[in-house]
Amino acid sequence: MVPAFPEPPVREDPLPGRDFAPTDRYLLALLITVLAIVSQYFVPELLPALRPVYAHEVSALLVVYGLPIAAFALLVGVAPLRRWRANLPSSSVEGLRWYGLFSLLTLIVLFILGVLYELLDPSALALLTRPNPVLAGAASDPWFWIAFSFVIGAVEETIFRGWVFGYWLTRAPSDWKLHALWTSALFAGVHLYYGVTYLAAAPLQYSTLFLAGLGFAYAVRYSGGCLVIVALLHGADDASAFLAGTVSPVAGDALHYGLILLGLLFALIVYLREQAKLAPPSPPYFTGAPGSFDPFGTPGFPLPPPPPPGLPPTDGPTKEVMGWVDGEPPPSRRLRRGHLPTFQFLRGN
Repeated sequence: MVPAFPEPPVREDPLPGRDFAPTDRYLLALLITVLAIVSQYFVPELLPALRPVYAHEVSALLVVYGLPIAAFALLVGVAPLRRWRANLPSSSVEGLRWYGLFSLLTLIVLFILGVLYELLDPSALALLTRPNPVLAGAASDPWFWIAFSFVIGAVEETIFRGWVFGYWLTRAPSDWKLHALWTSALFAGVHLYYGVTYLAAAPLQYSTLFLAGLGFAYAVRYSGGCLVIVALLHGADDASAFLAGTVSPVAGDALHYGLILLGLLFALIVYLREQAKLAPPSPPYFTGAPGSFDPFGTPGFPLPPPPPPGLPPTDGPTKEVMGWVDGEPPPSRRLRRGHLPTFQFLRGN
């Protein structure tokens, strides 16, 4: 379970009606985005004449990523992206801590799902040994795809966390968690090749994608809209998969789990700092006789609470030094120092 952290202040955007496109234009851009991304899975089969477009890497990328970027830029505008590099130092901390927390949550979910598969359908786990089509396509030039992962990470985060989620992050800030959920589910769902490749074992892969998208959405929300760190983390996560699947499993796993440990370390530091802010202040201490000097600052005992208003001090710990009690002179010396008693005191004695 993700620890509860204090909500950051919500930045209200001035004149949202002027700065942001209407919802119908956003929905049209979203529809174009989904169709462009999933077209790579069925258009070559339905329209053989277009197979060369998807067979060539550059033209395929222009369709899958270029059309969504053009649709959102023309129909929605760049207003949801205007804080893409805001608060970089603090955004780096937010990105790493949420990446670490949701990666840990992913490992827990995968463990639970693995146990359920072992109990209900052990044969489905064998489907995970099928070759990943993306990794198989990168085997011819692995280092190019390891480096190109950061470009893909930046593009996908711009589309999904920048436009798809970022549009609602300001338009409906009180409902950001709801929008983080469905946009992360959409992000996982458009990766259709996981379902085609792994069949009954696909929920293991889709849960990983969903929680990764949700972690990136939390990082963008808590960093005030910054996309730089989530783009780098997305790219590094993909690069670790290419590295493990095509070059060295040990190096890929070291990069992946090293980032998780680093993120968990930042999450722990942030959590301890927040708890320190919520801790009550320490009580004051009485270190000696009034006016005395203690060079070592030796703590004594806590001072008693002050008396209620209108009542004289009572029952507090006292310290007598040469007839003085808690800094007050003895009665025999009070008149000499101008401590004149009241008229009622004289009548009562």
